[in-house]
Amino acid sequence: MTDHRDSNEPPFLVEKTEEEWREILGEEAYRITRQCGTEPPFTGKYYDHHDDGTYHCVACDAPLFDSETKYDSRSGWPSFYDALEKERVATRTDSSAGMIRTEVLCARCGAHLGHVFPDGPRPTGLRYCINSAALQFHPRDDTDP
Repeated sequence: MTDHRDSNEPPFLVEKTEEEWREILGEEAYRITRQCGTEPPFTGKYYDHHDDGTYHCVACDAPLFDSETKYDSRSGWPSFYDALEKERVATRTDSSAGMIRTEVLCARCGAHLGHVFPDGPRPTGLRYCINSAALQFHPRDDTDP
């Protein structure tokens, strides 16, 4: 899997060397978040997860999605119809894999999270299709204030 990041992309708030990311993330999370990989559908630990809380970036712990916006898209990946706050995620055009999609990244550290599609439920009509390996879950009573 090759990284398709734009070399002119502005720096993110959290920057580390590739070696630091590898050490922090482990093999699978590194492949997905730093090399724009994906996990096979229906295999991630959060695709059928229903606890109350928030989903954070596995790389920098930024809160990204709330369980209240999670729904079963039947895609095999955790799906959300909205981000916790629009500023917490960044998007860019992804023309890899022979198609044009909108990639979703953590706005704080630039981690590849997944893709967003315009076929989600109301009220936004969006489907943030996110890799479980790019997330860590914080139960509602354990989230940051």
